[in-house]
Amino acid sequence: MKMFLDCLYAFLIGGFICLIGQVLMDRTKLTPARILVGFVVAGVVLTALGVYEPLVKFAGAGATVPLTGFGYAIAKGTQKAVAETGFFGALTGGLSATSAGIITAMFLGLLGALVTKPDKRSLKK
Repeated sequence: MKMFLDCLYAFLIGGFICLIGQVLMDRTKLTPARILVGFVVAGVVLTALGVYEPLVKFAGAGATVPLTGFGYAIAKGTQKAVAETGFFGALTGGLSATSAGIITAMFLGLLGALVTKPDKRSLKK
């Protein structure tokens, strides 16, 4: 039963975060790129304010998988590195905490580019 509730909470919280993004795309003139950057910044700010940590503990992957979770990971990595190494940790902590995800995204993007053919319409520009 606990596993079912954990999945339900992750689905509801993650779905709500995605719903916010969809409403922003439908109701505002913000571009998807600006919305995505806004989600990352919101994750950092909410983590700094101490609001996002309880949400992560409650919803698990529902809070860490969306882009707000990437901002959360950057903020937590920076906090940890600053506690360990001081000011220099503010410059390195976020990247070291998220490096596996960044490298995976880059590798899969390269793999996708090598495996697929570009659309002819995009080449005419």
